[in-house]
Amino acid sequence: MIMGLCLLVYNLAQREIRATLKSLNYTVKNQLGKAINNPTMRWIFECFQSVNIVNYQQKTEFYNLTSEMKYILLFLPESCRNYYKFKS
Repeated sequence: MIMGLCLLVYNLAQREIRATLKSLNYTVKNQLGKAINNPTMRWIFECFQSVNIVNYQQKTEFYNLTSEMKYILLFLPESCRNYYKFKS
């Protein structure tokens, strides 16, 4: 049952980002650097894999948050942008 729920959330997130990209007529780069408007969530998750979060003296810093990642954050829900403390 848990696996089914995870797949549902994954699929809904993928559908949401694809619909947003298509409605705004924007694209993101895939693994080959080609501009696409239908990325997989696996690719989106992989893009953010290199981000490091450091908590020190009650401050949170994000390292390796590239301009491409910030661009992708524009198409994700506000809660994702808040997590990375990203203001659009």
